[in-house]
Formats: sequence, structure tokens, C-alpha cells
Amino acid sequence: MAMTAEVGRRGSRVRSDCWIGVALRDAGGIEVALTSKVAGMYGQTIREQIERGCEALGIENAAVTVEDQGALPFSIAARLEAAVKRADGRIAGEYLLPVSESGTCGSERERLRRSRLYLPGNEPKFFVNAGLHQPDGLILDLEDSVAPTQKDAARVLVRNALRAVDFYGAERMVRINQGDLGLDDLNWIVPHNVHLILIPKVEHPRQVDRVQNRIEEIQRACGLKDPIWLMPIIESAKGAWRAFEIAAAASTIVGVAVGLEDYTADIGVQRTLEGRESFWARSQVINGARAAGVQPIDTVFSDVADMAGLRASVLEAKSLGFVGKGCIHPRQIAVVHEAFAPREDEIAWAQTIVLAFEEAERNGLGVVSLGSKMIDPPVVKRALTTVETAVMVQKLDADWREDVGGCNDVGA
Repeated sequence: MAMTAEVGRRGSRVRSDCWIGVALRDAGGIEVALTSKVAGMYGQTIREQIERGCEALGIENAAVTVEDQGALPFSIAARLEAAVKRADGRIAGEYLLPVSESGTCGSERERLRRSRLYLPGNEPKFFVNAGLHQPDGLILDLEDSVAPTQKDAARVLVRNALRAVDFYGAERMVRINQGDLGLDDLNWIVPHNVHLILIPKVEHPRQVDRVQNRIEEIQRACGLKDPIWLMPIIESAKGAWRAFEIAAAASTIVGVAVGLEDYTADIGVQRTLEGRESFWARSQVINGARAAGVQPIDTVFSDVADMAGLRASVLEAKSLGFVGKGCIHPRQIAVVHEAFAPREDEIAWAQTIVLAFEEAERNGLGVVSLGSKMIDPPVVKRALTTVETAVMVQKLDADWREDVGGCNDVGA
């Protein structure tokens, strides 16, 4: 008796994706029925890929129907594998394409995470060009943006994208699902060049521990040693209450994000632009993250047409202590980067303080002064951070000291 299943999107309005139907059978070999808008150039290539995929999955007899709307090989491979496994859940094989050279680099603990662009995990059309917008990170989302019936298909797509897509230097992030489903997600992403995993709706450090322990199990089994960073997302009153405990739950945590849509729903209020209803939660996340030595990351700004509102929101987030913000559309990235960058006057003042501090150190002085004003250590620390950030965002050359004259009025 034939076992059948289908995966993907079909129709003339679909872009960079395909629909694949599979009927497993007892005999007859592999039969491929293909319709594609690029059949004239790539029809034979697609058929050969389907045949190779069936072989990799251990399928000898199947009728495969493909309706292609310009899908790339990583998407075709993912749709085929998901359809085969829906048809027969006992099939454990994988159809893995080679890892691209762009997918083999790691990520640093301390790096810019000003912008993180969310990409729905079951929409391959968004993956390929996402890195061209130059976000600091790209989030391949397996949670809220994926319908429950499509979680299995999204996992395969995200795994293949991690292996095959050039994200142009953006940090490769994946938001997993909650609970046991999220732990199962890790089997699909940990071995395949992920940099950072976002853990949604964290309310207790135990949730972080479970994810971290599972990552370590998979890494040991696969012989992997590069660290995979974690970013818990706090989205409830319970989570905000335990912000520091969560931020300090694992040595691999590099940041803590706040999600205000779920948080405001949890406390029973409407989310507003003014944000007074969420000030306490945001403050908890900022202080919990800073106390644990990790980065505090602000929520998304949901109106993708309001650039002025977005800029104001980022400037407010920056003034509170956040260092990054979630993005849901590529057009938000440039605004976020510009608003988080130090202003020219901030950079100039920071340079003056740093030069004065360094001169005082050379002269063996314990106190730094500029004119009649004493400069305390916290001010120096903030100035150093401003200068370092300015260099990272290329608003200041790394050798900026060579272009700046000496500093006057330095004394004890």
C-alpha cells in the first residue's frame, strides 16, 4: 500500500520555493513528474537532485511530483526530505548538501548585536538575500512565525540554510520552540553551523540548563568543540522577576532579550508606544544582563512603516542601556544601526577623556582632570566603551590616536 505525503507551497504567486508530493511504493523505481518555471534550463538538474535525494534517504521506489517556482537546491532538498519523512516516519536518513565555505566560520562572544532580523523558518524566499541587508544577526525562526503543522518542514529548511546559504558575515541564529519541542529542534541545528540559539519565554534558569545540557550532548556525539552561544528571551512577569538568575544561568549566554508582546499580554495590559507599562520589565532585563556581564537586547518595533517611531524607540532603548533591538523587516536595520551608533559629539568627548586618562597613566597620576573637572573611573570606562563602539561601527579609525593631538590640562 502506498504511503503519501506532501510538503511546501504551490501556486503561481509562490517565489523561490516548491511543492513536493511523494508516494512511496513497493516497486517501480523512482519516477519524477516535474513542472517548473525554469524547466528549460534546470529541469534535468532538478530531476537528478530528486533521484540523488531519494537514494540518500534510502528510498528505492517512489512517485515524486514536483511543482517548482524557482526553488534553490537547499530548498528542494529540504522539501523532499520532509515529504518522505511525513510519508514514512520510520525513515531516519538525511539528505545533506555540502556545507558552503561561508558557513564554516564561528562567532565571538563579544560582537555587535545591534540588529537581529527575524526570518520565518518555513519561508526560504527570505533566506537567500537576507545577509545583503547587513544585519548583525539573522534569526531563522522555528517558533511563533511557523504554524504548528509546518514545524517539521521548517526544521529541515533551517538546517539546510545553515549549511548552504551565504549570510554575508551575519551571526547565524535560530529561535527554537518551547519545551521538549525546542529540545528536539536542537538535533536539527546544533551539528550544522549555528552560532547562537534563542530560547523563547524563559521563566526559570532550569529552562536554560536543559537547552545547554542537550547542546553539549549533541556536540559530544558529533565531535564538535566550537561554542554555541545562548540568548534567553524574557517574555513574562515570572521571567522578568528572575532576569539576573536567567542571565547568569550558563557561561555560554551572551545576551538576554525582552519580548514585550507576550509580556504585556501576560500582565493584562495593552502595549503602547510610550512603554510605561513595560518599563519595569525592561529595567529588570537591562540590570539582570549587565549584572551577569552579558548584552541586554530590546524588543522588536512592530510598525515597519514608521521609521521615525523606530528611531525614537531605538534612542530610548539606548538611553536605558540596551545595546540591540530585534528587527522584523530589512528596512529597519539601517535605522537601528544609525541610532545605536555613538554621536559625533559623544565620540569627540570620549576621545578627549581616553587621551587624558592615558596621559595620566603615563605620568603615574591616580586622578584624571580636564580643566577644572575631575574625571572619575566610571566616566573613563564609559568613554572607552564609546570609543571601542565607534571603531566597531567604523565611525572611528582603529588608529585614531595618530590623528588626534595631545591632551592639555592633564594633572593630579
